[in-house]
Amino acid sequence: MNRASESQMPAIEVGREAGLADSFSIREMKDYRNMSRTELLAAIEELKSEHARRAKQQKRQATEALSEREERLRAILNTAVDGIITIDHRGRIESANPAAQNIFGYRAAELLGQNVSLLMPPPQRAEHDSYIANYLRTRQARIIGIGREVLGQRKDGSLFPMDLSVSEVKLRDRTLFTGFIRDISGRKQLERQILEVSDREQRRIGHDLHDGLCQHLAGIEMLGQVLEKKLAPRSKDGAARAGNLARLVRDAIVQTRSLARGLSPVTLESEGLVSALHEHAINQERIFGVHCRFDHDSQVAVSNHALATHLFRVAQEAISNAITHGQATEICLQLEARPGWICLGISDNGAGFTPDKMSQSHGMGIGIMKFRAGMIGGTLTIERNAQGGVLVTCSAPNPAP
Repeated sequence: MNRASESQMPAIEVGREAGLADSFSIREMKDYRNMSRTELLAAIEELKSEHARRAKQQKRQATEALSEREERLRAILNTAVDGIITIDHRGRIESANPAAQNIFGYRAAELLGQNVSLLMPPPQRAEHDSYIANYLRTRQARIIGIGREVLGQRKDGSLFPMDLSVSEVKLRDRTLFTGFIRDISGRKQLERQILEVSDREQRRIGHDLHDGLCQHLAGIEMLGQVLEKKLAPRSKDGAARAGNLARLVRDAIVQTRSLARGLSPVTLESEGLVSALHEHAINQERIFGVHCRFDHDSQVAVSNHALATHLFRVAQEAISNAITHGQATEICLQLEARPGWICLGISDNGAGFTPDKMSQSHGMGIGIMKFRAGMIGGTLTIERNAQGGVLVTCSAPNPAP
């Protein structure tokens, strides 16, 4: 074989075979210049076979690695303490891990394909689809990407508090949402017990102030009045001082009774909350000079003392914020009864919320109001009203007695 014939050999073709030569190290390379055409073609086929073998091996390894990752992910999902649910852009459930099934009391087959609103109580159930649609349209998150406490509803209809975090997952051709759920019933029960102990202690102090200290002050006031009468014939100046003393004691009694009502405002009677809110509205109007109106349904009945107390405290905080931070001159309290629920609204004509005021929300008691709403299994929303002021709404379950 001469050099002219060698130049016709497919050496270039061999070099261009897609990565075939990479299958061998430099030590394994042969001298192709002295090979016949048949030998070269055989070498090419050998290289092709080796490349196919290695490609098949790499594919098998990649498949095994993918299978291992899927198995690992499946193990994590199956053993996770938190519930994990994935839904599509229309809110339909695509997966639910065992923890989520245990939390809500459903089997996987009962959940797959169902709208996730199945796991929510009213009124969130009716509004959920609009949440997703609004987010996809405006990209403004109310829940997605923001962890928050919400109410869940089990298969048996019972409600429970849970921490919910929702993340958006973008795939090549669609969008999924993953919800991480933790049942916080135990934590809420402990918090509720601590708060109930605190409230009981406040009521005890309030009763002691009203029934104990006020009675002693009333006795001192009577002694001052008697002393004024005895001193009147002999010393007008002494009598005047005794009368002033009696009046100062009377003022102390009024302030003490007001403090006692603040510590123990709601009685256990079914109309206790209505009476307490009505009295509080009158007191705020008298003390601060604002127009404070209270409207309520005639059928409102709250027999649960904890529920009544928390709602009253929310109203107290919201009114204080309206006067102190919003500089409101008109405040309206509204108490409405719905089947199984009670709704308290506090609206004002103040300055409303600004970014600066929202940054000071810890000083405005917003966290405390939300905490109290959570203690009674309810929700609290704060938004701008039609007047430009603030509307605080607290809704909570109110089972029939």
